[in-house]
Amino acid sequence: MNETQKQTLLRIAKRAVASAVMGTSLRIERCDDSELNEPRGCFVTLKNGEELRGCIGQFTADRPLYQMVAQMAVSSARHDPRFMHDPITPEELPHLFIEISVLSPMRKTEDPLSLRLGIDGIYITDGIRSGCFLPQVASETGWSKEEFLGYCCTHKAGLEWDAWKRKDVQTYLFTAEVFGAEWNEIKG
Repeated sequence: MNETQKQTLLRIAKRAVASAVMGTSLRIERCDDSELNEPRGCFVTLKNGEELRGCIGQFTADRPLYQMVAQMAVSSARHDPRFMHDPITPEELPHLFIEISVLSPMRKTEDPLSLRLGIDGIYITDGIRSGCFLPQVASETGWSKEEFLGYCCTHKAGLEWDAWKRKDVQTYLFTAEVFGAEWNEIKG
């Protein structure tokens, strides 16, 4: 993805977050860029300093990437269940950092330890419960492979620490193109 495409997606995310927080209607103009019109999964993460303020995404897409970014930005700002009691305020907007993760398709692995820390994200499911970590979580936390898998099981999927070793639990790997900017650095 080139710099112009990244800036377009960041601008769309900024407008979507502002609209969600301010309670105004969101109108995203049509995008003519062919790559941004491809259906792609994505996550939008919002931080105020080092504090997480929202992170929502989808692995699969039923609409173009630029529309997915807008939808996930609104969801991150208003619908992350971890922050329903403490939503982002209009006063916080200038202090936000917006990070977008554009996802590759997931691939199932029979060897969860084959994951590449800082490169691969993980999605773990037992068919009922599931959890995921984006690739950058490993870099941010300094976890080992076993910790990355274990914390995903316990903190995200609600499974036991070593559930990733069970044959009835599936592990999927994916990569992400990650980029972001401070609120005031995003033009538009």
